[in-house]
Amino acid sequence: MAATVVKTVAQYVAALPPEKRSVVAAVRKVIRANLPKGYVEALSWGVISYEIPLKRYPDTYNGKPLCFAALASTKSGYSLYLMCIYQDPEVLTWFQQACAKAGKKLDMGKSCVRFKRLEELPLEVIAEVIAKVPVDTYLGRYEKVKKK
Repeated sequence: MAATVVKTVAQYVAALPPEKRSVVAAVRKVIRANLPKGYVEALSWGVISYEIPLKRYPDTYNGKPLCFAALASTKSGYSLYLMCIYQDPEVLTWFQQACAKAGKKLDMGKSCVRFKRLEELPLEVIAEVIAKVPVDTYLGRYEKVKKK
């Protein structure tokens, strides 16, 4: 049987098993409710991506929209990529402290928060970190890093 190729966020979500669909839908709802103006939701790199369109910022390192955050269902759980915490040590420290205050132990890489159940993710902290970084701030930080 041929693998189904999804081309939209709606298709991505619909293709998930019901239990995974409900977790992705819950995290997606929080992100969308707190996403500052200027970012768009898209399906990029095979995951749900929140990015700055090329119309707004075409000068990216790879010619693709600049990714701000991404959400993926994986074989063993879920991944939430928060590039805004990767590029700013102060936001990273705040995020780690806020998660600890919420009583959540992070399984985290540089920008990736991995979780197996929705209860492991501090949704109120996710909402706040998403809302914390408007497009102009993100682009300013990107430009600063790009110059190095």
